[in-house]
Amino acid sequence: MRKLSAAVAAFALLAALVGAHKADSDLFVLAVAAGLCAYTTWRGADMSSFMKIFAAIFSTETVVFGLVRLVQAEGLWPQSLATYAPAESMAVTVAVFSILVFAISHVPVVREMTRIADLYFDSTDRGEGRVWPFPRFAARERTIAIAMVVLLVLINQGQVGITVRLSFFNRDWFNAIQEKNAAEFWRQLLFVFTPWAFVYVAIAVIEFVVQSMLVIRWRRWLTEHYVQRWLGGHTHYGMTLAGGAADNPDQRIAEDVNRFINGADDGYGVYSYSILLISTVSSLVSFSFVLWELSGNYPLPGTNIYVPGFLFWVVLAYATLGTVITHLIGRKLTVLYFDKQRREADFRFSLARLREYSEQIALLSGEKAEQGNLIQRFAGIVFNYLAIVRTRKQLMAFTASYGQMSPIIPYVITAPFYFAGRIQLGVMTQTASSFARVESALTFFINYYTSLAQFKSVLDRLASFDQAIDSARTQSGAAQIVSRAQTPELALSDLTLSLPDGRRIVHVDQLALAPGKSVLLTGPSGSGKSTLFRAIAGVWPHVTGAIAMPPNARIMLAPQRPYIPMGTLAEAVVYPAALEDFPRSDIESALVAARLAPFVGRLDEDNNWGQRLSGGEQQRVAIARALLAQPDWLFLDESTSALDEKLEGDIYRMLRERLPKTTIVSIGHRSTLLDYHDRHIEMQADADGLFAPRDKVLA
Repeated sequence: MRKLSAAVAAFALLAALVGAHKADSDLFVLAVAAGLCAYTTWRGADMSSFMKIFAAIFSTETVVFGLVRLVQAEGLWPQSLATYAPAESMAVTVAVFSILVFAISHVPVVREMTRIADLYFDSTDRGEGRVWPFPRFAARERTIAIAMVVLLVLINQGQVGITVRLSFFNRDWFNAIQEKNAAEFWRQLLFVFTPWAFVYVAIAVIEFVVQSMLVIRWRRWLTEHYVQRWLGGHTHYGMTLAGGAADNPDQRIAEDVNRFINGADDGYGVYSYSILLISTVSSLVSFSFVLWELSGNYPLPGTNIYVPGFLFWVVLAYATLGTVITHLIGRKLTVLYFDKQRREADFRFSLARLREYSEQIALLSGEKAEQGNLIQRFAGIVFNYLAIVRTRKQLMAFTASYGQMSPIIPYVITAPFYFAGRIQLGVMTQTASSFARVESALTFFINYYTSLAQFKSVLDRLASFDQAIDSARTQSGAAQIVSRAQTPELALSDLTLSLPDGRRIVHVDQLALAPGKSVLLTGPSGSGKSTLFRAIAGVWPHVTGAIAMPPNARIMLAPQRPYIPMGTLAEAVVYPAALEDFPRSDIESALVAARLAPFVGRLDEDNNWGQRLSGGEQQRVAIARALLAQPDWLFLDESTSALDEKLEGDIYRMLRERLPKTTIVSIGHRSTLLDYHDRHIEMQADADGLFAPRDKVLA
């Protein structure tokens, strides 16, 4: 950006010199605009990477179109290419764009938007692409993305340029109709309108393809980024414990990422708004020049006084008034759309949870209670929906009235001059068209207020999701107390466990678990037994103290209700490893040893095994996993509670036989478990209310 700003500054100086030589005030305006552009480009070195793309494009175009303008001023532009010369205002237009990009980049909501966008445009990952008919190539993902954005911006500018050119065709064509000039009528239609129309269609198709590829690549990368951040370092578990504003992370990743990039339904995303805003500003600046020139045909009503840019000031005042009123009416929509996303996600989650626990609900005959809960949640959706309808009704009544009046105003202004014979029909229609274009650009906020409110709610949800992830990671990082030490024991010292609300529940002065010596941990419910296991496993974030374990020791924790992923039974047994990590015979042997022999023939069956297997069968799947993983330390958190005492005993004896090098530490309440362990530790309450593990003598 620094080198580019120097180039723009050098051009500004050159434009000023040529302007002085030619005594051309327009060139002085160009020099001033280029000078401001050079300054903002220099300052733009610290802008977000996403905004830099647009600033760099417009600053470069300032020099390119500016040099063309100087060639025109010197009379050196070939006469044969006069029809294809860019508008004289083009250099000033793109300079204004670059300045506006710099100004907009400092708006708080834009800074939040570009912070998320920059995750992709700052990435160092490599990707592949292909431009037909050339072969595939490899490059940095951000390089491919930047190239596509640049192409899309250039296409968009080309479309605006064609639209401006067709506005002059429209003027000349209607003048030919008024003058009954058949030759000019057909010449304009065949040699001006037709080629430009076909070019417009061709680049529109190219734009659609490139846009689609950019959107899906961006969404894929950002989805993978958030999935990695959410799942990495047990962050998802820490967020679940913390609760708070980051509800329904599944929706934020699956829907909000897509809405942020490309929008949904009648909404728009960051890409759509970026290109749409460029198109809007392009139309605004380009047609403002046209409207300013046309204003010379119209004095103030009832006078002979000509005000420079009279029509422009009229449309500016009209659009400003409409924008202010629109915001006052619709400012509640952002909060309502944010609440809408949350309520819809909560309702879907309730339905999914009902499906997951359908058996338990049926056994308790809880259908009526669930029905009431679902109806209550859906009532919240209806309440929110009606609030949105009320606000949008008011907003629609105003914007529709505003939209109906807008096309009439330029005709009301120009009609007296046309009927008096002071202007031609073509000038009248061009004035109306230019007025409409400028008015439409200035009323961007009005036209897209509803979708902007939706986009702002999506932006807020992603921002709060990021904050929740950062908070969980910070808390988890501060609680990383597990270390590796040159000791055969697993040692806990000065360990304090707390609940997410900050209430302390367990304190351990010193506790050592020797390898090869199985331990049974008992105690009343709520005494922190499972929490202690989770701290040893390194997933409990609300902990202080120190946990030292042998180097390279592998720990596995089997909870009371194990996780059974959807897919084949074989994939559920080896989880979280991959099928290719184990021979088929080992998987079958593990199932047989876990007393699940009848399921050996169903290993390749794809099903929702979390619902198909009973509680005891699910616990034995977790035992089979342990047989395959062969950890050094196996923590069983009531992992056999759904089994009868005989089967439980068979499982423990099998574990000792199949995993002779594994130290087993169990949580359980049955007295029969004492027979399968060498040591008994009980959680006992101290005077301060905290529980502490203490050894009990085995009989």
